[in-house]
Amino acid sequence: MAVLQWGLEGEKFIQAGVDRGVLYPYNPDSKNENSKYCPGEAWNGLTSVSDSPSGAESNKQWADNGVYANIRGAEELGGSIECFTFPDGFYECNGMKEIGVGVYATQQSRKTFGFSYRSLIGSDTQDLGVAGYKIYLIYGATVSPSEESHETLNESPEGETMSFEYDTVPVVVDEAGTIKKTSRLIIDSRHTTAAGLTALENALYGTENTEPYLPMPAEVITLCGVLSNG
Repeated sequence: MAVLQWGLEGEKFIQAGVDRGVLYPYNPDSKNENSKYCPGEAWNGLTSVSDSPSGAESNKQWADNGVYANIRGAEELGGSIECFTFPDGFYECNGMKEIGVGVYATQQSRKTFGFSYRSLIGSDTQDLGVAGYKIYLIYGATVSPSEESHETLNESPEGETMSFEYDTVPVVVDEAGTIKKTSRLIIDSRHTTAAGLTALENALYGTENTEPYLPMPAEVITLCGVLSNG
């Protein structure tokens, strides 16, 4: 029988950072049969992404003078995106519509979008990103109006950051319904095959011959292929 051991060399992992942000505005008329999202746009300047699940609250059912069952409600996903800048495709997602060359009207309809980003994994023997990374895919997101603040320059100026609070509507994972709808997928590079990870990243980030797009969950499963514990 195996005996548990702690603190083994190479098994002390840590996760940090955010990079490789990509925006995928929703497009119901997309010609891509694998996705209802527009081609991806690189999202530079990400400083923080927070995914904040909510719901799934306990609802105890009482009978026979005791707790008979514990039913939990549906879980929802929201969060925030903080950045120095955003891609052009995000204007409409943020309720802004171009009404002239470089002229934007605010308080317009807010467009649904998906996005992806990456967080790095390191260990006691490998630097961040060398040990691996996690790719986060977010579906069915919309952002709420956010405050803008502009301050005078001084002897120690800092770049202005923007923060957007988002909510999501879950999407179908499999048509059979064996897995509940979800708004987020997490892909751990340490546990996918090299070929599967490459196929997924080619879809997300594009190649010389293909545009980047956000594959739906069922296709992500297909792209990633068989999981590996090696």
